[in-house]
Amino acid sequence: MTSINSKPIAVNRKALRDYEILDTFEAGLVLKGTEIKSVRAGRVNFRDAYARTHNGEMWLFNAHIAQYEKGGIFNHEPDRPRKLLLHGRQIDHLQLELGQKGLTIVPLRMYIKNHKAKVQIGIGKGRRQYDKRKVIASRQAERDIDRYEKTGIGSR
Repeated sequence: MTSINSKPIAVNRKALRDYEILDTFEAGLVLKGTEIKSVRAGRVNFRDAYARTHNGEMWLFNAHIAQYEKGGIFNHEPDRPRKLLLHGRQIDHLQLELGQKGLTIVPLRMYIKNHKAKVQIGIGKGRRQYDKRKVIASRQAERDIDRYEKTGIGSR
C-alpha cells in the first residue's frame, strides 16, 4: 500500500469495477527521462492496461504515458511496453496464480514513493455483468447509510 510520503498519480477505477482483486503487489517501473516528467505531471492513463510475464520478467502493456511537451527529439513512445521491477519469487508466484483460469494482472494505481514511480498491481478475477451491478448497488447503499447517519435523521 502507499505510504504517507507517496503522491498518487493515477487510479484505475475500471479495474476495481471489472475485477475482484485477490492479491496486490507493489512494483517499480522502468521509465525513460521524459516519461518520468510526464508521470510527475499526472499525464497517465492505464484504463486498458494489463501486465504479463515474458522471458521471466514482468511487463506492463497498454499503459499510456503522454509525451512530454518539452521533450523534443528525446520524447518517448506513449504506449510502449514498460518493465515492472519485482523480485524473482514474486514473479514466480504471479505466474503460478495466472495458471488458474480467469485470472489476470491489472494495474490498480500509480504513485511516487521516495522519488521513484511505483505501480500497485493486483491479481484480478473478472466479474460478470450481474456481479458488477451488485457491487455498484452495495456501494450506493453504503453511501446512503453514511449520508443518513451524518444528517442525524432517525437517530435518537
